[in-house]
Amino acid sequence: MTFPIDVPDSWAGHEHYARRVLWRLARQPSLPTLYFQGRWLDGATLADAVRATAVGLRRAGLTPGGTVAVLTEPNHPAMLIGRYAAHLLGAAVVQVRSANPRSDAFPLPAATQARILDETGTSVILVDAPHLERARALVSLTGGGPRLLGYGVGAAECPDTLSYRDEPLGELPAHSPDRRALVAFTSGSSGTPKSIHQTFGVWDSTVRSAASGEPDERRVFLAVTPLSHTIGAMADAVLAAGGQVLLHQDFDAPKVLRAFEDHGVTDTYLAVPHLYRLTELLADAPGHEQPPASGPVGEALWSLRRVVYSGTPAAPHRIAEALRVFGPVLVQLYGTTEAGGISNLSPFDHLEPELLGSVGRPLPWVEVEVREPGTGDPVPRGESGEIWVRASTVMDGYPNDPEQTARVLRDGWLDTGDLGRWDRYGYLRLTGRSGQVIKSGGLKIYPAAVERALLSHPAVRNAAVHGVRDPDRTEYVHAAVVFRAGRTSTAEELRTHVGEQLSPLHAPAEITFWDSMPLNERGKPDLACLRSGNGRQAYDGVPPKGTP
Repeated sequence: MTFPIDVPDSWAGHEHYARRVLWRLARQPSLPTLYFQGRWLDGATLADAVRATAVGLRRAGLTPGGTVAVLTEPNHPAMLIGRYAAHLLGAAVVQVRSANPRSDAFPLPAATQARILDETGTSVILVDAPHLERARALVSLTGGGPRLLGYGVGAAECPDTLSYRDEPLGELPAHSPDRRALVAFTSGSSGTPKSIHQTFGVWDSTVRSAASGEPDERRVFLAVTPLSHTIGAMADAVLAAGGQVLLHQDFDAPKVLRAFEDHGVTDTYLAVPHLYRLTELLADAPGHEQPPASGPVGEALWSLRRVVYSGTPAAPHRIAEALRVFGPVLVQLYGTTEAGGISNLSPFDHLEPELLGSVGRPLPWVEVEVREPGTGDPVPRGESGEIWVRASTVMDGYPNDPEQTARVLRDGWLDTGDLGRWDRYGYLRLTGRSGQVIKSGGLKIYPAAVERALLSHPAVRNAAVHGVRDPDRTEYVHAAVVFRAGRTSTAEELRTHVGEQLSPLHAPAEITFWDSMPLNERGKPDLACLRSGNGRQAYDGVPPKGTP
């Protein structure tokens, strides 16, 4: 089969990441490259889909500087293919599904999605079959502005882009690093999600920063969190290095372990609760006690080289448990949507128990300062302050909030909104969020500190802490708790435990008990759901036994 795109040698080191991906695919066209729902796409087939989608987008009127909205099932191949095609044409991409800061169980209303399309200037919606009717509704709500382009689905007003496989791609526009490439969204775990802009230059820096391992190293990356967030750049980096990417639509622990074993997964990214769940499953399997792991555990983990985890603060004793099961392959990543990766805790760092409460050291391309809130002056080592970063991966701003952009971006530095301090070893330790400090009883209480105290209780598997105000605007500490299987406790016992670990003022005024922690699509506790109380199992009395 002739490779479907003319790929010059100059693309090997091109600053446009998608051209580097295509150069690599052209060098190994028959390699199974992208896996989804039991089917592999080889390099040539993947490139052919990118070419056909680029032709379809052009036919739909997309021009350099325009915007494409992608509306598909979670982690559908079209999320990558559509982005590569649009970026080759010099256009920006917004993943409409990922704009929802909660889980897929709480989809954004059509009116909200339509507003996003209007705000981003979307001219084309790339849609799969399950979302065709929603896409039609969005076109109507936006006054008929965007045109529809199907991926594997066609209709009178929605041609199937894959039908353009036989048409030539044509000349591509000149690459412009300063042109807008992505409209992403913050997680919004404690409020309304904010859209952010990233240029092609920023995204390419993000992809390069996600690269890991030796040049000729075998790479098989498993994606279980949304491609529209942290792992998008990781997938790009793996494909640009000649590796393989497995797409799972969500996190399912048994399926993840099966993929580890069946496909020889070398790399994956997990939200912290996902790592906890896999650790629990593997710890119950025979063979985990003897390093190196043997039996079912060894069979599942034989190929793993890197397990990156992030998203929420991790309890040191839970990470120590994971280390005993997985071995020295864990990498903790600290970062934000606005900044990209900031620091990491390496596999070797994990071998030092005293470091497990930190988020590691800054990445080589990132500058970090801890500053006094309000003044912006650097604080002495050991004192807590606001974390500011400067790097090539920092966003360009909030397009719909220039005032907030001016507040957080100053002289090339970004205020992350996180609070932290340097420890005596030069490692960064997070102490909370500047916008999530709970002021109760005259004390500033950081939710992360109370979460760590709850997680140190032997019966607690997971915990999330947030502030709740009464009609008098008095703020109280509330906590949601999930127990370990077969273990239980009472709200009063947990309050006493927190009081002993921190102080009585830190003890939650209310504790709710859940069978499982509700998470948003990025694997973070869904605070909106927790505040609503939907799904909680008990209040201040004796809870039922915990379940996985």
